[in-house]
Amino acid sequence: MRRAGNLYLKIAEMENLRLAFWKAQKGKSSRPDVISFRERLEEELLDLRHGLLEGDVSIGDYRYFTVHDPKERVICAASFRERVLHHAVMNVCEPVFERYQIYDSYACRKGKGLDVCLKRMQEFCRRYNWYLKLDIHKYFDSIDHCILKELLAHHFKEHALLELFGRIIDSYDVVENRGIPIGNLTSQHFANMYMAVFDHQAKDAWRLPGYVRYMDDFAFFYNDRGETPQWLDMSRRFLEERLGLELNEPQSNSTSRGLPAFSYRVYGCRLRLSLKAKRRFKKSIDEAVANGETQRIRPLLAFIDRAEAEGFKSRIFG
Repeated sequence: MRRAGNLYLKIAEMENLRLAFWKAQKGKSSRPDVISFRERLEEELLDLRHGLLEGDVSIGDYRYFTVHDPKERVICAASFRERVLHHAVMNVCEPVFERYQIYDSYACRKGKGLDVCLKRMQEFCRRYNWYLKLDIHKYFDSIDHCILKELLAHHFKEHALLELFGRIIDSYDVVENRGIPIGNLTSQHFANMYMAVFDHQAKDAWRLPGYVRYMDDFAFFYNDRGETPQWLDMSRRFLEERLGLELNEPQSNSTSRGLPAFSYRVYGCRLRLSLKAKRRFKKSIDEAVANGETQRIRPLLAFIDRAEAEGFKSRIFG
């Protein structure tokens, strides 16, 4: 694959930095740090441009908080200034990340997303008799900095850009030289590219026709139940030896029994809510109504509207 070049100066162009600002402030325009940045917009962007051109742009100003979605996750949020930097980088570099993705990778990609992923899973449930569902243990925390930098160097050739990527990567770790922060735009693309190495192994080397990945959740679909140990063993060995990743407990069953994914159970012609998802929804909707948090209600309703859940909705809402 030809490596991309002549990107770094495009990142530092004022027009690109302005676009990055408008993307970064979307949905956050009333926050004090965004207001302060906007009031000094030209000075802030010129300072960011100068830092990029001089190779000394500030990186690593993070704040941390915990969310439950439903698993507990520690989110590492960059300062607004760094969010602008991340958007500036991805405005220019996203096409390079994108072209390494296979068709059946669905997270953090334009025109893809969870709805499209679920429909693809349904299609494979109709076509194949068995599934093997896998996911990575503490995926973002486990990404190896050296492997990630090596991978980026296979796709980008400018020293200044690779050095910037390296500084962003090295600004955070969970243990030495491992881990990238959940919550940053650059992390989403780094993580997607990291697992794309496995995607190409599954699709190009193993020639597996039924395969879907959404970040670190992925599933194989096939007709012979006896293939399950083979796919599991091959996946485990490749992930450990090539990417330094560890699998969580695998799930395998007949597609007629439904594939558990993203708090749904996926069948060939329908989606159903899992029992745990119903309990979480009831708790979340009660909390949102009690606290007057109307902004939480819409995504909760969108979550259950994907599934066949008329009986459940009638019991909740009367």
